Amino acid sequence: MARNRFDVDETLEAPLNFKNLKKVMVYVMRCKGRMLSALLLSGVGSVIGLTGPMLVQYAMDHSIPEGNMKQLIQLSILLGVTILINVLFTAVRRIIVAQAAQTMVHDIRRDLFAHLQVLPFSYYDNRPHGKILVRIVHYVNSVSDVLSNGLLDFIIEIINVIFIIIFMFQVSVPLAAVTVAGLPVLIVFILLIKPKQRRAYQQVSNKNSNLNAYVQESIEGVKVTQAFNRQETNLGILDRLIEERRKAWMRTVYISNSVWFSTETISQIVFSLVYIVGAYALHPMASFGVLLAMGTYASKFWQPIVNLANIYNKFIDAMAYLERIFETMNEPPVIEDCPGAVELPPITGKVEFDHVSFGYEPGQKILHDVSFTAQPGESIAIVGPTGAGKTTIVNLISRFYNIEEGAVLIDGHSVMDVTLHSLRSQMGIMLQDSFVFSGTIADNIRYGRLDASDADIVRVSKLLCADEFIQKLPHGYETEVKERGGGLSQGQKQLIAFARTLLADPKILVLDEATSSIDTSTEQLLQRGINLLLKGRTSFIIAHRLSTIRSCTRIMYIDGGQIKEAGSHDELMAKKGYYYDLYMAQYREDPEDASPALSQAGELSPA
Repeated sequence: MARNRFDVDETLEAPLNFKNLKKVMVYVMRCKGRMLSALLLSGVGSVIGLTGPMLVQYAMDHSIPEGNMKQLIQLSILLGVTILINVLFTAVRRIIVAQAAQTMVHDIRRDLFAHLQVLPFSYYDNRPHGKILVRIVHYVNSVSDVLSNGLLDFIIEIINVIFIIIFMFQVSVPLAAVTVAGLPVLIVFILLIKPKQRRAYQQVSNKNSNLNAYVQESIEGVKVTQAFNRQETNLGILDRLIEERRKAWMRTVYISNSVWFSTETISQIVFSLVYIVGAYALHPMASFGVLLAMGTYASKFWQPIVNLANIYNKFIDAMAYLERIFETMNEPPVIEDCPGAVELPPITGKVEFDHVSFGYEPGQKILHDVSFTAQPGESIAIVGPTGAGKTTIVNLISRFYNIEEGAVLIDGHSVMDVTLHSLRSQMGIMLQDSFVFSGTIADNIRYGRLDASDADIVRVSKLLCADEFIQKLPHGYETEVKERGGGLSQGQKQLIAFARTLLADPKILVLDEATSSIDTSTEQLLQRGINLLLKGRTSFIIAHRLSTIRSCTRIMYIDGGQIKEAGSHDELMAKKGYYYDLYMAQYREDPEDASPALSQAGELSPA
């Protein structure tokens, strides 16, 4: 089944292993100072707190029978001081651990986000964005608490158990042995149930991911939902996903509850046995004070065990999330600098395809032995049917994918041999879906060159005829743009994207259906700006509306991954081949758009 469906559970390529656990510890070790301080506070507080039962024992066996009230008051004050110190140390520890947790959240989330920025387009094509989002937001929050509080609490409880055992054996060896006797039984039970527990938490992770993906998809498609009146249908899907998540969660509750029930049952049995054995089997060896102290220690011994069982449940839950996080972080970037890559020097814009063949999937070629040369400043239009390989050509120029056969050269340098930053910093790319970020209009245009001044932004906007509509906005260039450009027309978003690209001043320009979302009147208004944008730059233009490419230096007709014919508009019209047929077909659909060129080609007689 496809993994890019919101309702399909993701299967892990590899479970969490020791290598990934080592990566986790890297984040923990960055907070080692805070963690060690918290551990020290907990250790000292724990030891001080464990002296309490001994103080009570001494009071019961000596102070009270002897009527030594002064000593009893002193012991009571000392007991209160030990409790107060323990509480104070615990409060400070919690603050330190909270700081460590937030540091881990920041570091893990930042590294995950940075890695997502360099993953190939195919990664996003194959996954609902909601499933990616839940990893960087929800999953990171969940694991950070376990890695800080959970890990520290685990160590603290182990230390508590060790100290309690030492104190118990100091008081009574036989009763101490009875107290710890149930521990092996619990350990065996947990080991037996662990595989089921891990699978159950993985299912919860899957169902959370599916639900998040569907909610995000529904929000993005809310206009379509309302247009087709499909609210009830969407609610039905949501109810199903919520129910699946509920069932998966309840399974973890049942399993976790069995661990809790077993721990509580064993602890209560042991607790009872301590008093029974002490009262009958060891009488009169065990005094009342010894029984009271051992009862307290038995309770204190099994409370950390219960806590460890709860921490264990949280760890199993966190492991399911960590598996998802590290699955993403272990995803290879695919497109990265090759070993020995060098900086691409400032270019003139010459582009060469040398016998290039390429396919997105093994054994399925999109391009077959493509060769051509674009001289600096030349404008190349690429046309052809859907799926012919037009976008693939410009993707390879930008090295969004690695070249399998042949070579793509920029000023004689293979794109495989230069750094991605030095390559793409000298290119400008305009896509059909012009993405506009949240922020001001000025910020969106400045994205093309971060050090640009306000005057630079206004200048390029005026050149592209964008200044007129921007000045009409409530706050001009400082108008806040909603998410994904909400409130702006598609044509206005395209104008902002054009201004952003012109500001970057690239030597090579790619326009992939960049004017397809602009109406004819807006396109005519923009044409002067487009011509300015193309001037002095090597440009590759993919366009469905053929009227926009008539002035290009060369037009290449692509079909089946091969260049079928190439030449200027007039040359190809006179040839009456593939391009001519395509142009005539478009003329029949939109005579007004194509008639000027046809008139120039002699296809229309003058009125």
